[in-house]
Formats: sequence, structure tokens, C-alpha cells
Amino acid sequence: MIFIENEVNTNPRLNLALEEYILRKFNPANDYLLFYINEPSIIIGRNQNTLEEINHQYVEDHNIHVVRRISGGGAVYHDFGNLNFSFITNHDGKSLSNFEKFTAPVIKVLNALGVKAQLKGRNDIQVAEKKISGTAQFSTGKRMVSHGTLLLDTDLEEVVNALNVKMDKIVSKGHKSVRSRVANISEYLKQPIKIEEFRSLLLAGLYEESEPFEKYQLTPEEWEGVHRLKEEKYDTWDWNYGKSPKFNIQRSKRFPVGELDVRIFVEKGHIQDFKIYGDFFGKEPLKSLEERFIGVRYESEDILALLNDVDIKEYFGDLPKNDFAQLVYGADVAD
Repeated sequence: MIFIENEVNTNPRLNLALEEYILRKFNPANDYLLFYINEPSIIIGRNQNTLEEINHQYVEDHNIHVVRRISGGGAVYHDFGNLNFSFITNHDGKSLSNFEKFTAPVIKVLNALGVKAQLKGRNDIQVAEKKISGTAQFSTGKRMVSHGTLLLDTDLEEVVNALNVKMDKIVSKGHKSVRSRVANISEYLKQPIKIEEFRSLLLAGLYEESEPFEKYQLTPEEWEGVHRLKEEKYDTWDWNYGKSPKFNIQRSKRFPVGELDVRIFVEKGHIQDFKIYGDFFGKEPLKSLEERFIGVRYESEDILALLNDVDIKEYFGDLPKNDFAQLVYGADVAD
């Protein structure tokens, strides 16, 4: 087992790029272990509809990163109180979906710290009925990554705030997260420890489980490759939002001008169909406004740009443009 130093990087996009780079580029004759701690962020499962998982307005207001990972499973919240571990190994035909194999050494270390942790369900580490870690896997066919979270001292209130979806009536083919009762590992420790000490204790425990055990630092050329992957994939809207499965949105609200009901069909992050219904009175036919939305990214900035030169009152009467923008996207997107 070779332990990869991530050099204290806390940018989730860089850390996920590093993980994938190791998976795809490093010598397949070796097994690798990676630890990383992320700034406040929501990490979206590969097959999820991003907008269905996040409180978009809260995420924007609090500068929380939103990043899609390569593995499946549900959305998770990361912050400086959460330690992430990743095992990168060969796919031997038996290890995929075998979460016990990769969580067992982690659970052993937790038990040694006095935390009565055990694997429950398919892929969760729990203490009693509360989840302290979730895991996921991804395989390229020959290689695989098994990674997970360890909630040492995460702000659990932020977990609720950031993942409390405000969007009305989203119907999609995405894999919806199942919210579990969660707890911090710190609640079960006899003495409080900081995340750096926890990381060291976990590494020492895993070292005892695996011989030989080496440490490795990436070369400047390898870091250049990691940054290139981050820029070309994990920094992009297309990966983090556009990869969402097709979905429908229905949003309605009664305003002083009457009730507005919008129906939006989104595929690959772009609006493919847009219809408006209601009992309002307007001067211009709705078709000209509806057609403006076709092909536009379902993203606040793009919707704002689209509406910049639109006189909403021509279509709905005395309706503030911002009210219409909020109805379309569920966030404050217009001036």
C-alpha cells in the first residue's frame, strides 16, 4: 500500500481530480491510499440531478462548492470536520460492491478509539442507528476506487441547510439521496481530538493493517496533470450540473396579476421545452417568450442574461421581473 500525500489541499475539485488521476494514471501494480479534507462543499453522486439535491440559494449565498464525483450513491456534505479516505486498487471481480473489505480496517481503527462502529446496510458505517460514514465505489474495469467520509466534527446544521432542497416538484431519473440520521464521531470519543490528530491515528492504524506501507509525493509534472484534469472536468458546469439526468420541473405561484404555472423539461442541463400556463392577462403571446428559453442552460446566470432585455409586463401585466425569475429558477437571479 502506498499512501499519497495530497499536500494539505482543501479544494474539493482538486482533491477529486487527484483521486481520479491516481486511479487512471498511477502504476496499476500498486494499491494506493489517499486522505483529503475539503472546504465546505456538496459532493454529488455520479447519477444524480444536482438541482434535486441542493438548496441552491443557500449554497450560492454561503459560497459552498458543488462538485460531482465519479462514483454513484447520494449527495454528501463536506467541511473541515470531515476526513475523506480513498482506497485505489485493482478490480479483481470480487471487490466491487464489497464495502466490507474496504471499511473493515477503518472500523477496526474506530473501535480501537472506543467508537463502537460497524458496517450496516449496504455501505454505511454506523454507531447504533446513526451514520458516521458513507462509502461509494467506481470502477474503470481494471482499476477501482473505494472512498468514504468520516464525520469527525462536521457542522451537522449545515448538512441540513445545504441539502434542504427548495425547488418545487422536480421529477427526474436521477438517483435521489436517502437522508439518514447522522452523528459525529467526536460524540463517541472519550477525549476530543482535532482532525489532524484523527488523520494521524487512522493512518497509523491502517499502516498496521498493511505491510509494506510507503509514502509518496507527486512530482511537479504529475501535479500539472491533476490541475489539468481539474480545469477540464471538475471546474466545469457541464460536469457538475450538465451531466444531470433529464428532468421535469413544475413550479406555480399566485401573484397579484394571477396564477403562473411553468413547466420546464431539462436534458443535459439545457432547457428543451418551456411552457407557461395561468389565469393572468398579458399583451404579447407567450410563445415568443417560451421560445427564448429553448436551448438555454438551466442556470441562474443564463436565465438572468436571457431576461435582461425582456419586458415581462408585456406578457403578464404588472409583474416584477425578479418574481418571474424566482419562479423559473427558485432563486433570486434578477436585479
